[in-house]
Amino acid sequence: MFRQVHEPGRVGLSDFTDMGKAGITIAGQPLDHRLYHFRLAYSGFEHAHVVLGGESFVALAEGLQNALWSLGGAPREHRSDSLSAAFRNLDLDARQDLTRRYEELCGHYGMTPSRNNAGIAHENGSIEGPHGHLKRTINDAVLMRGSSDFDDLAAYRRFVDEIVSHCNARNSKRIDVERIELQDLPVRRTSAYEEVTVRVTSSGGFTLRKVFYTVPSRLIGHRVRVRLYDDRLELLLGATLLMTLQRGRVGVNGKHGHVVDYHHVIHALRRKPMALLSVVYRDQLFPRQAYRGMFEFLCQEMAERAACKTMVALLSLAHDRSCEAQLAGVLADDLEHRRLPDINALLTRFAPDPARLPEVSVQLAPLSCYDVLVGSAMEIAA
Repeated sequence: MFRQVHEPGRVGLSDFTDMGKAGITIAGQPLDHRLYHFRLAYSGFEHAHVVLGGESFVALAEGLQNALWSLGGAPREHRSDSLSAAFRNLDLDARQDLTRRYEELCGHYGMTPSRNNAGIAHENGSIEGPHGHLKRTINDAVLMRGSSDFDDLAAYRRFVDEIVSHCNARNSKRIDVERIELQDLPVRRTSAYEEVTVRVTSSGGFTLRKVFYTVPSRLIGHRVRVRLYDDRLELLLGATLLMTLQRGRVGVNGKHGHVVDYHHVIHALRRKPMALLSVVYRDQLFPRQAYRGMFEFLCQEMAERAACKTMVALLSLAHDRSCEAQLAGVLADDLEHRRLPDINALLTRFAPDPARLPEVSVQLAPLSCYDVLVGSAMEIAA
């Protein structure tokens, strides 16, 4: 409502903006996402981070810290919107906890936290307007690129980073002036995740936030710590990082989601191949479209038991011989010609090449050598 005079190094602003209308796809699949957007009010320095979930403290913490460390300093005040989406459906204790964590995050960087009033967008005008500029710039770059489809999420994130860096280059002189006025960064970043403890059940996985995740069967019965980021989960047993999983999302109408890796469950499927027919996460079990299409074809051409056994054999082959992509190409060709796969021929085709197997020669030491070692150790001890 009233045009403001901004001081260098004083105010940084954060907000989220929806990218649903951009039409971005990853490997042909629509990407439901939004951008976390950070901006310095004086110089116009910008940072954008692709967020796969909704507005959350985890997304804010990760995006804000990425922005500050790429900038090399922190403003004296950090202003955000009311994070209404993050507060929605939270009870009073959870809201107070979210507020406390936000204040601690700002305090770690020496910033005074502030929020604009809910529903009053013009109070955050220094970033609400630039939302539109950034999205138009991305849309124009997509048009110039000739395609809105990206090979993977990392490629799309690099695309957004390049666009933002070009925008910052135009304001480089003002950014250099403002950098002088910024506060020094702390020695290290603070946590940008939530941490929970889960128990791996006999189903070979665990459920977190209405999403079921599979893990290697050796973890059944263990309690593991989970670091929950916006786009991934880190699993730790004690202080040891075990693996990183893609974060899943709840389905339409609140249906449970599934993040399934066939490598984790293939050993159990070998014992009970008929389970494949009706397992709730069957669609997520197939690593590529060719596998999914082949199972549908097998069910049409064979009895259910034979179709399940054949499909499990194909998944086992992909797992044991590490030939998932190559096998998918063969299956796609079989589907095109409506030809049933020949398991024996595939086993021969993807068998290890004997010429490439290393020759290992083991030279066994005579037992008298151990007597010498033991005698030497006893002399030293004496």
